[in-house]
Amino acid sequence: MTAVMTTAGVAQAYDRWAPIYDLVFGPVFRQGRASAIRAADRIGGRILEVGVGTGISLPGYARTSRVTGIDISEDMLDKARARVRRQNLHNVDAIRVGDAEALDFADESFDVVVAQYVVSAVANPARALDEFARVCRPGGEIVITTRVGAEKGVRGTIEKTLMPVTSRLGFRTDFPFALYADWIAGRDDVALIERREIPPLGHFSLVRIAKLDREDQ
Repeated sequence: MTAVMTTAGVAQAYDRWAPIYDLVFGPVFRQGRASAIRAADRIGGRILEVGVGTGISLPGYARTSRVTGIDISEDMLDKARARVRRQNLHNVDAIRVGDAEALDFADESFDVVVAQYVVSAVANPARALDEFARVCRPGGEIVITTRVGAEKGVRGTIEKTLMPVTSRLGFRTDFPFALYADWIAGRDDVALIERREIPPLGHFSLVRIAKLDREDQ
């Protein structure tokens, strides 16, 4: 049976995760989180973190960067707002509800768009990537940490089998890198500049995509 993810279903799933998200996923995603923050801060300026969740990444950004965080889960955002207040994160400009597939920002609003473990959790990944590219300025970057499926072999079979279960939990196990490669190949304004594995177990990758300057297109 094909697993179908919906925006409402994902929001509900992460509302349920909110009380224990940091405990369950904080250690697992620590290295990926640090890698994404370093990549974003190399450019700095206006940073949009899509899927900010509980705000666990927010204290890591340089105080010279201006950060806006959005998420589809209100319960997650309550945690993020509390973290901003508790840690006096004055470089965080806004924490607000937002849909990765329909960003409520003008074109070229941000220097960097960060999406940590988000693209494999949205209903329509290509639509979200289109939105990331739209709100990123030319010369900026889209910084993604992502699950990458095995696509074949025993692990690939297991991932496909688990999809009906994991989709109800708010994420995909079956998520080939071809989804990114095909999206990049279909556009003339972006380019892949880095893809590297990040722990744990080689199941995750850091993906950096440049939004090309107009003279480079």
